[in-house]
Amino acid sequence: MTDDAGQGSGPTAADEPVLKQSPLHERHQALGAKFAGFGGWSMPLEYPTGVVKEHTAVREGVGIFDVSHLGKAMVSGPGAADFINRTLSNDLGKIEAGQAQYTLCLDAESGGIVDDLIAYLHDDEHVLLVPNAANSAEVLRRLAAELPEGVAIADHHERYAVLAVQGPQADETLAKLGLPVGHDYMSFLETDFQGAGTVVCRTGYTGERGYELIVRNEAAGALWDALLEAGAEFGIVPCGLGARDTLRTEMGYPLHGQDLTPEVNPLEGRVGWAVGWKKPVFWGRETLLAAKEKGPSRVLRGLIASGRGIPRPGMSVSLTADVLLCEVTSGTFSPTLRKGIGLALVPTIVEEGAEVGVDIRGRREIFTVVKPPFVDTSVRES
Repeated sequence: MTDDAGQGSGPTAADEPVLKQSPLHERHQALGAKFAGFGGWSMPLEYPTGVVKEHTAVREGVGIFDVSHLGKAMVSGPGAADFINRTLSNDLGKIEAGQAQYTLCLDAESGGIVDDLIAYLHDDEHVLLVPNAANSAEVLRRLAAELPEGVAIADHHERYAVLAVQGPQADETLAKLGLPVGHDYMSFLETDFQGAGTVVCRTGYTGERGYELIVRNEAAGALWDALLEAGAEFGIVPCGLGARDTLRTEMGYPLHGQDLTPEVNPLEGRVGWAVGWKKPVFWGRETLLAAKEKGPSRVLRGLIASGRGIPRPGMSVSLTADVLLCEVTSGTFSPTLRKGIGLALVPTIVEEGAEVGVDIRGRREIFTVVKPPFVDTSVRES
């Protein structure tokens, strides 16, 4: 950025990065969506229905999200699955073809979380990775730097759309279109929708039963329209990233860039279950084993309001008025509980059930430290 004399030193429109758009962008505009930048993409934040109604539709009926900003990359070639197993944290050998696995890309030196992502195992020579939008390029860069001979990475970030249909009536919605439903949680099936290859995954980020559908951009509009029509009798509602955030926070699902960062290791971030501790090699293994032996000094925990306070990221958390503990990493109003909830990396000396204060615009509001999730849902029911 240049600083021309007499013209001020602030950024100009030309300095601002151009946000990428989903293949469904015009449909969101027609629905009156309010947009926000997220991971370099312009994505729907909410629709005229509002975040609370969108959230409630997912908890009680069915909602549909466009999450095409998520990364998509196919790792292929002889030994592709073994390569992923030697680099990412979880043990890919524990799942079979047609299953998906939550895993972590860790920094090889520090053991900090570069990204959390989903690996879809097609077979030993094909693994689809779905990282977070903002971290996709960095994850692929790190993998590409260590690719063995014969293994390649194809970046499909802008070639495929991802639609998430979430809620108790997600099955009924997909079934009306003849799409496969009822398969196990964290599994996927390849099918066809109006001549377009479609991957139907029993995954999601809401805590409710649901599916994520991966389809080429050129077929995304027709699939979106068909899903809205099929779900009309179940009260389907288009949902933005605002509702996605309230839903995931109620479940205690961490968000990279807030709850998980390269300065946070899996033990601190409460995702140690996504580490293949018995694997002989993966990025960050030795540092992480030492951290496990020592035990974390802080851990991601839930905060639930005793009063009407709503926590937001960056707000200070204190044990007493004079003893600061940490900051809120995620915070929102819970439409289900009708009160404020949040996540924070709380020192382990603070026990669950303890009361802490959150500084909300100069007022010390009382919160209780709890273990997430904040609500019970049906995500794992078959």
